[in-house]
Amino acid sequence: MNFDHTDDRRMLADTLVRALRDGYPIDTRNAGAYSDVGYDPAVWQQLTELGIVSALFDEAAGGFGGSGFDIMVVFEALGRALVVEPFLGALMAGRALAAAGGHDETLAGIVSGETIAAFAQEDGATPVTATKSGDGWTLSGTKAVVAQAGAASVFVVVIEQDEPLVFLVPADTAGVSVRSYNVVEGGGAGDVTFDGVTLGADARVGGEGQGQAIVDAAVGAGLLALSAEAVGAMEFVKEATLGYLRDRKQFGVPIGKFQALQHRMATVLLEIEQAQSAVINAASAFDGDDAKARARALAAAKYTIGRTGALVAEESIQLHGGIGMTWEYAVSHYAKRLVMIDHQLGDEDHHLQRYIALG
Repeated sequence: MNFDHTDDRRMLADTLVRALRDGYPIDTRNAGAYSDVGYDPAVWQQLTELGIVSALFDEAAGGFGGSGFDIMVVFEALGRALVVEPFLGALMAGRALAAAGGHDETLAGIVSGETIAAFAQEDGATPVTATKSGDGWTLSGTKAVVAQAGAASVFVVVIEQDEPLVFLVPADTAGVSVRSYNVVEGGGAGDVTFDGVTLGADARVGGEGQGQAIVDAAVGAGLLALSAEAVGAMEFVKEATLGYLRDRKQFGVPIGKFQALQHRMATVLLEIEQAQSAVINAASAFDGDDAKARARALAAAKYTIGRTGALVAEESIQLHGGIGMTWEYAVSHYAKRLVMIDHQLGDEDHHLQRYIALG
């Protein structure tokens, strides 16, 4: 099956949306999201058996998709259901390995869903450093807020030096420890400490001069995925809010009849359309040959969903009133996720500056 075709992508999206609608209600999601593990392993297995991770990679990496639009439709569907399973880590870690070449066995495990991978980029209080040690390397320091760190069996670790260095580190390597916790919007994360971790030369991902390209490949895919996830979450919130405005009555009429609320909702709908357009543009540029145009389109998409996501979160809660803040009502969880997506891989201020600089 070739996922370069629109009909095939639509079939993939429809299959995923149905599976999540029927088997992933908000209660199931929250039970996994706030558990000690931070996700539901049974749900992860079911979704990987559908080939969802494989759709994020091309045939050379062992998948059957891998285009920008494949990433977009998968993560939009995941965002609509507020999925917390470790798809983003699989995408970013896998993309880094695919861009570098080598580590084929680990990449195959990630693409099949058998291997849980985490992409560790943000430094903690003690930045991670890599020093040459004979033919290998020694890693020391901490990576902070690594998504699904406690569940991961491998880490792809980025060390920002004169040239970025990227390493593949099994979680059971001597000197690696994880302090796990749940993040505010649900899902597992952790601080990963490397205490004099000794690695062989083969642990390095890529060779001299490849570091930046590997990081760009992983982060670019992650930016597109997060932007698409946000659009999916916005779509759910939009539909829930419109439904509430139709059903909730005051003074004997639906509150959606009130002109002030109509104007506010119209603004929300227009902003969501703008965000969708920005993500479609980024997905289109993602596979192009112009690296600068791709980076600029991704920055524009991430900036737009950061700004729009905050608006949608705030307006949806205010239009619902008190019920919108309750744990039992799904919109409250979507609002938290929309706000927090902005803080992953650079917030809206960062990407606005990046967009300007790339211009």
